[in-house]
Amino acid sequence: MTVVLKLGGSVITDKDEPETVDRAALSAAVSAVAESPVGDDIVVVHGGGSFGHHHAAEHGVSTTAGTHDVDGVRAIHGAMCRLNAAVVDALADAGVPAVPVHPFSAATRDADGDLSLPTRQVETLLDEGFVPVLHGDLVAHAGAGATVLSGDELVVELAPAVDADRVGVCSTVSGVLDDDGTVIDRIETFEAVAAALGESEATDVSGGMAGKVRALLSLSAPALVFGPDALPAFLAGESPGTTIAGGDAD
Repeated sequence: MTVVLKLGGSVITDKDEPETVDRAALSAAVSAVAESPVGDDIVVVHGGGSFGHHHAAEHGVSTTAGTHDVDGVRAIHGAMCRLNAAVVDALADAGVPAVPVHPFSAATRDADGDLSLPTRQVETLLDEGFVPVLHGDLVAHAGAGATVLSGDELVVELAPAVDADRVGVCSTVSGVLDDDGTVIDRIETFEAVAAALGESEATDVSGGMAGKVRALLSLSAPALVFGPDALPAFLAGESPGTTIAGGDAD
């Protein structure tokens, strides 16, 4: 079984303190991966948290607003590389054969905003027994300089490329919540939860929970959104949190 797992940036960093790793949370996530029955058949993606989002907000860059400022590009990408190194090192220290993959080196957006992400490298690394670790990053964007490439977008590109059986999004909440704060068990259309998600699309530079749901609805494999405490259960094959099974995003 092949799994694509996204660790939310807010899960593994202290989002209130620029470039600060939440060591306890990262250690717990790494332990879950290291002890997982999935073994090496896993691709890890992590978000930006207090690393990427801090610099992206400072320079006014998002998934749609770009920059040609080389200092801004270096600041954002450099911060994400530092976080990626921390995640890869923690995984390696736990015995996971983790290796870094930096999307900015290969991905592009055309003038219409459509993403192109070569995935052969990730597929080959996975076949050779490595655990590729990708991260939210910048992407070369025709006519806009560089824009943010979110971890959620990476998940959507990678899952079909590696023929993932399951997709997991580990967030700071226990699932997608309704108006009463109750975890929604299953989502099949965005319209069914649009009111509950409200303005969450604007919560960070990569789209917030609404952006996650829209992206995950496009996958053919089931995707689950859950909190950190449920990560071991997800990796053990259980279905914690919210199951997103749409087939097509609107």
